[in-house]
Amino acid sequence: MSVTHVATSKLPTPFGTFDMHGFVDPASGKEHVALTMGTLAGQTDVLSRMHSECLTGDALFSMRCDCGFQLNEALKRIADKGQGALLYLRQEGRGIGLINKIKAYHLQDQGADTVEANERLGFNADERTYEMAKDMLDHLGVLSVRLMTNNPRKVKALTDLGITVEGRDPIQVGKNSHNNVYLATKASKLDHMLD
Repeated sequence: MSVTHVATSKLPTPFGTFDMHGFVDPASGKEHVALTMGTLAGQTDVLSRMHSECLTGDALFSMRCDCGFQLNEALKRIADKGQGALLYLRQEGRGIGLINKIKAYHLQDQGADTVEANERLGFNADERTYEMAKDMLDHLGVLSVRLMTNNPRKVKALTDLGITVEGRDPIQVGKNSHNNVYLATKASKLDHMLD
């Protein structure tokens, strides 16, 4: 097991009150969180999002990406349904970390796209892994998920880990003049399914 459950508490939000489950990866020291609503143990087709940390988008309201918009939309959809799980995974910048993400932004300011920027810094376009998500879902007792994502590679990564993905719900929100190129690059180079 890559992560261990540590504690659970209530988390009131503008969308509703979630249960917040804290997990720690002993190997890396990284802390991950699952926000859940409703009964999940033994349930199939649970509305879910695997959301990788994006400090700039989630907390600082960046319009360079669609992350914060997707986070809010996913929590709203779960609250509207009264059941679901959002796994908040600590892998900033598609796994390269916050400082490297700022370096990548600098390269983007000079004309590189999001994939080129990561590669110029010596990283793959996407360095994320999802082993912790499997452990978190197993702890919650979720049998299968309906994944809120535009990323078919994420669906494959989860499936390869043995997570049953019943379906994919698009989550296309937050498009604006600051992230047009970013979204186009995600579609053309990372296979994201975007209109």
